[in-house]
Amino acid sequence: MDGLAGLPPLREVIATYGLDARKRLGQHFLLDLNLTRRIARAAAPLGEGLVIEVGPGPGGLTRALLLEGAVRVVALEIDGRAIAALRELQEVAGERLALREADALEVDLAELGPPPRRIVANLPYNVSTALLVRWLHRADDIADMVLMFQKEVVDRLAAAPRSKDYGRLSILTQHVCGVQRLFDVAPSAFVPPPKVVSSVVRLTPRPAADRLGDLKPLERVTAAAFGQRRKMLRGALGSVFADPVGVLTKLGLSPTARAEELTVADFVRLAGELDK
Repeated sequence: MDGLAGLPPLREVIATYGLDARKRLGQHFLLDLNLTRRIARAAAPLGEGLVIEVGPGPGGLTRALLLEGAVRVVALEIDGRAIAALRELQEVAGERLALREADALEVDLAELGPPPRRIVANLPYNVSTALLVRWLHRADDIADMVLMFQKEVVDRLAAAPRSKDYGRLSILTQHVCGVQRLFDVAPSAFVPPPKVVSSVVRLTPRPAADRLGDLKPLERVTAAAFGQRRKMLRGALGSVFADPVGVLTKLGLSPTARAEELTVADFVRLAGELDK
């Protein structure tokens, strides 16, 4: 811990390594250690298994995870400048921190280390939802996730039926995980400040027996249903079912309903019919 406390300030690290945030990488750095430690504490317990961090940048959240007792952190970073900036932290942390220069969209989580695996990250805005969907498909490999998104994305993750934010991402996420909104983070907390408020959320995968083994049918059904959101389901689902009215009627669902009226469980049943 003493070694971590003696590291140079994050602003100094950024200046030393020319680690200016790049828009094309969706980078917005968190430098407030009180805030990053709050995120790290939300991911507890950290004293066992593996913590996977995506996009550590200069290492603000990485430091916090180590200070809060993470025994093993693997930091995935696509920006080589950040890898160089994190070397000093790695020297202090020793075997507790591994750095990997890689695109998180291409990494097999199971290869990073044994379970339990927790993902804790201030996600790059430009790939945050793509990463989440990838991880939802691999929920068996994940104990839980504490993630920061733009607030509007978390609104979608937690949205209820018949609300404006309810859609494909709501259904996929809520079917696979329990969703717990934790707290918001103001733009002023970041360098550079984004134009939107961010939110931290905890996603905990449900037991395998309580979710579909293959999410692809659910993706297809929700894509069709919400692709033409204002259409009645009897029309919107014509691209995936030969007889959408028959399928909807069989399941006790109204053919004249619209996508936002159906529950997550309703869509799971529709996916089951498609899978047949």
